[in-house]
Amino acid sequence: MTGQADARVVDCLFEGLVRTDPVTATPIPGLAESWTISQDKRTYTFKLRNGLIWSDNKPITAYDFEQSWLRALDIRNGVRNAGLMYSIEGAEAFHTRSEGSPTPPPSFQALDASTFQVTLTRPQSFFLQLLTMPLFAATPTHAIQTSPNRWLLQKSVPVSGPYELVWWRLNDSVRVQRNPNYWDNENTRNEIVDFLPISNPSTALNLYLMGQVDVIWDKDLIPTHIVDKLMDRPDFHQYDYLGTYFLRFNTTVYPLNIPKVRQALSLAIDRSRITERITRANEKPATSFIPQGVMNHPFEESPLLHDPELARQLLAEAGFPDGKDFPQIEYYFNGASSGPASNHQKIAVELQAMWKAYLNIDVRLKKNEWKVFLADQEALNYQISRSSWIGDYNDAYSFLEIFNSHESNNRTGWKNSEYDKLLHSSNESLDQEERRRIFVDAEKLLLKECPIAPLYFYKGTHMFDATKISGIYFNILDRHPVRSIRNTNQERKK
Repeated sequence: MTGQADARVVDCLFEGLVRTDPVTATPIPGLAESWTISQDKRTYTFKLRNGLIWSDNKPITAYDFEQSWLRALDIRNGVRNAGLMYSIEGAEAFHTRSEGSPTPPPSFQALDASTFQVTLTRPQSFFLQLLTMPLFAATPTHAIQTSPNRWLLQKSVPVSGPYELVWWRLNDSVRVQRNPNYWDNENTRNEIVDFLPISNPSTALNLYLMGQVDVIWDKDLIPTHIVDKLMDRPDFHQYDYLGTYFLRFNTTVYPLNIPKVRQALSLAIDRSRITERITRANEKPATSFIPQGVMNHPFEESPLLHDPELARQLLAEAGFPDGKDFPQIEYYFNGASSGPASNHQKIAVELQAMWKAYLNIDVRLKKNEWKVFLADQEALNYQISRSSWIGDYNDAYSFLEIFNSHESNNRTGWKNSEYDKLLHSSNESLDQEERRRIFVDAEKLLLKECPIAPLYFYKGTHMFDATKISGIYFNILDRHPVRSIRNTNQERKK
């Protein structure tokens, strides 16, 4: 799993202790029917529903959660987002332990088949929001024990969610169908759902207009050259949500290891030019990394302004007056191998032109398909790369934690002990006002050091006919559980 599109499918197949409310995107009971929280706000005790079973009729128990979470924290499995579990007492030490090291297990356990208990290092206001993430869902222990490396390739994958996997055809479609063993099966709205992995916006729109697709709900699948016309349609829907488009700088390579170079590159960017000429969907130019509306963060304007004069001054102070002796660098982005240029490519061309015009430096452009691009980014095999981040939960920590020195999602090579201490102290504090102040200081430090350059805040953009499709609600986390969506047009046809 690497993004929203993948998470939608996983959310159909596997459920956790809690699930997402389709209207508010807040946590509501899932496989756990209830829970209690200790007086010190550190220990959560979950009671599972009676009679829960996997799609292969095996019982779902609290022991499945215990084994699933331990498996996620086993560093040999390379789970990308294991750091989300670090709020659990002992989880970080367990995950980062040396092989063979006698490290105590993390503080979660099955008290019995229907009771699961978790103890946190300290109170965390968004812990239940975290539990809606696929990382915390139960996986079928019995299937994994039988076939540890190939259990997902079984003909019938045991699942706990509202849908079962029918097929997964590479570059064609993923089909799921209603899971009759799901505890809330009567409220699952559709019998069959197909997910189409389309990367070309024109193809997506044509399929939609021909009635072969019911919903377009990925921001990159709306053709930008006609977005102003599409906005007038009643089936075009927009809303604000917690997402930021930004650039990563590889701070381990010359000359991007010089902070003033990174600052100059950021100040040379006219962000409004990008949103007005390219994205054209009412996105707001980013004046910070954290979008407006995030809990526990007072939104403030920051120095992310277009200032070519200051950019040239900083570049000169770094040893490259008017771009003299500045080595050619490379901007890396992902994009489709065919069809019209994607937004990523258009943004790359615009950035290339601005850096040449304002700083007199040459930047090569490099494009690759998503999986190769992502692997290169993780390996720091790039100089500047395009990126985006969607808040996993509604708290400023969801954005700031990814640049912790030891966080796998950092992918910039930037390490700052002061920044790490600020994030750590935000988790230590029970005073929400103090947390806000800490987050402001942490973001200011991040933007000053400039391992990233935010460009704009996303707008949620969906296309669907509300007279035919119901159950899609616009919320700040852009979470839309498929189980709640109904195709009323198909019902009328039947």
